[in-house]
Amino acid sequence: MDTQNTSVRLPAQSRNGGENHPSRRTGARPRSGGVIHDNARHTARFTVIGNHLAQHAELSLLAIGLAVHIQSLPGGALVDIRTLAARFPEGKTRIAAALRELETHGYLRRTRERTDTGRVVTRTVSCNQPGRSGDPDRPPPKPGPRRPARREGEPTRRALPAVPQPAYPAPDLLRSAVEVLAGLHHGDPRLVLSAADVEHLAPGVAAWLERDLSPSTVHRALTANLPPVPLHRPAALVGHRLAAQLPPVPRFRAPEDPPAARHPLRNCGSCDRGYRGPDPHTCNDCVTVRPPGGDATGRGPTNSDSDSGTVPGRRWAGPPPEVPRRAPESRSW
Repeated sequence: MDTQNTSVRLPAQSRNGGENHPSRRTGARPRSGGVIHDNARHTARFTVIGNHLAQHAELSLLAIGLAVHIQSLPGGALVDIRTLAARFPEGKTRIAAALRELETHGYLRRTRERTDTGRVVTRTVSCNQPGRSGDPDRPPPKPGPRRPARREGEPTRRALPAVPQPAYPAPDLLRSAVEVLAGLHHGDPRLVLSAADVEHLAPGVAAWLERDLSPSTVHRALTANLPPVPLHRPAALVGHRLAAQLPPVPRFRAPEDPPAARHPLRNCGSCDRGYRGPDPHTCNDCVTVRPPGGDATGRGPTNSDSDSGTVPGRRWAGPPPEVPRRAPESRSW
């Protein structure tokens, strides 16, 4: 009777609902982890940062921290890549990528301007709330022309590729860029662009012209070696070439000295030799001196000059030339 029958199936064990199934627990215990705030009210040296930046879902941690640092700086502080790389351990590449993130999401605006001295500088504007401006005097932007409504069944038009921007969009430069784009169909009849396409592509052509390229060179670069197929979007092809084949910025070259003045060929009034020089009457070998007994202007030759047969007001640098004597004529009567 005391022997256990090992072939008998054991009864099922009852489960502990609290241990095997956490969802069936009768009493919920408080979490042991998580942040606990120990805040104190700031009364000086503080910066107000919105949660839209501090808890941004798309910005990287480096971009958020860099935006907080920039917003805490006073106006006029340097926030270029070199200054920030010297301040923080991150390198120039990571800092440049973070600045581009902030610029993409509207927390930073960087524009290039030319000063009165001709120097190109970068203006950086930090926005603590993208989409709003703190300047109350700025007039509201004028609404742009509304595009016509898309017809039913008409395919949506894809956006054109981004084109490079010029450092200084001068009106004459943009006018030349528009003329280049308007003349592309002369090189290839398929490159017919609309007014909206020309307005979008003109800054890209202006960036090429800023690199010491002539309009004819830009025209050839945009029309050469086109594919021998119908072009459904010629503006997209031109925009791709403007961005992908953008030439580098030329190196600075000091202005060349103006060429030396070339004087005309003249005959010397003293020795009758041909020469080129600034003096319209005397060559370099003949020295102009004040005649003896004359005034400072060289006038008033002496009797000795007249008697010797020399030119008044000049003397020879070497021995005077021999005057050939005329041979006597023989006449037959």
